[in-house]
Amino acid sequence: MKCGPEIYEQGLEEYPKSWIMLGNLGMLLWIALGTAACWFLYPLAAWIYLPVALFMVFVILRWLVCTNCYYYGKWCPTGWGKLTALLFKQGSIEKFSKSAGIKLAPLTYGLLSLIPLILVIIALVRDFTVPKLVVLILLLLISGYSAVGNRKKSCAKCKMRTICPGSGVRNERATC
Repeated sequence: MKCGPEIYEQGLEEYPKSWIMLGNLGMLLWIALGTAACWFLYPLAAWIYLPVALFMVFVILRWLVCTNCYYYGKWCPTGWGKLTALLFKQGSIEKFSKSAGIKLAPLTYGLLSLIPLILVIIALVRDFTVPKLVVLILLLLISGYSAVGNRKKSCAKCKMRTICPGSGVRNERATC
């Protein structure tokens, strides 16, 4: 057994463009629903949520996570390896599992759902409307799919699955 990061050799070298398109559409829909959910209670919260969510997802996490990923400069499930290569210098795969981004990502994605969910529920309690209910249901569905279904599908084919602490599939990881 080697010590240090070992990629999952059976993983995809690059992901299909259809997965990338769907992944990005899903992420943008998630952020749009979150923004709408915030708007129902506090429009100012929506104006804060939208740029912060976009900046965290498409810039900060790309810098903190993707620079150290095997897929840097490649088509990963969301294409963010390509985006990262356009924005930032490549890091080291050895730093991936210990990077600040690995700890920040679950918090970011959790808040991406939690804040809008709380605000839309409060808005619904104050004044029930069908659009609020629809946004709530869609936000729950996309958050759940993102957290479980999509992660499992993407992680199963990922070369980083044995290295990534956030992998949606169980693996034996090398320990030294």
